[in-house]
Amino acid sequence: MQKIALFPGSFDPITIGHESLIKQALPLFDKIVVALGENIDKKTMFPLSQRLEWLQRTFAEEDRVEVQTFSCLTVDFCKQIGANYIIRGVRNAVDYQYEENIARINQELDKDIRTIFLPADQQQELISSSFIRQLICFNHDMKAYLPANIREDF
Repeated sequence: MQKIALFPGSFDPITIGHESLIKQALPLFDKIVVALGENIDKKTMFPLSQRLEWLQRTFAEEDRVEVQTFSCLTVDFCKQIGANYIIRGVRNAVDYQYEENIARINQELDKDIRTIFLPADQQQELISSSFIRQLICFNHDMKAYLPANIREDF
């Protein structure tokens, strides 16, 4: 049986922090599905199609990473794709507390799905999609925080 993990997010936009977490998780799983979720509570800056393209380009060279979209509960999507693990990155204690609460709810919804927390690399713990969106809004260069193969889009 394959060990399949889901790495869900809005990726608005994808950052080098996201990319690093996926690379960190690859040795642990046979396949990682990076899934662009449609969060009804989030207003996004970039359209779904653009974010999906950026994810596909970022992981085009990695055959064990599959990119998909979903618009249901995360645990329901895990069942659809056969994933028993959810990968979540944490940058600090605030992230951990937030992610732990979600992990507990997911565990209540499906006892067979486990959340794996991975700490952000120290050099990337301050990087977030929100931070990048602010830099964009105020016309600051943010390319250093984006995966190399999508920087030309900015």
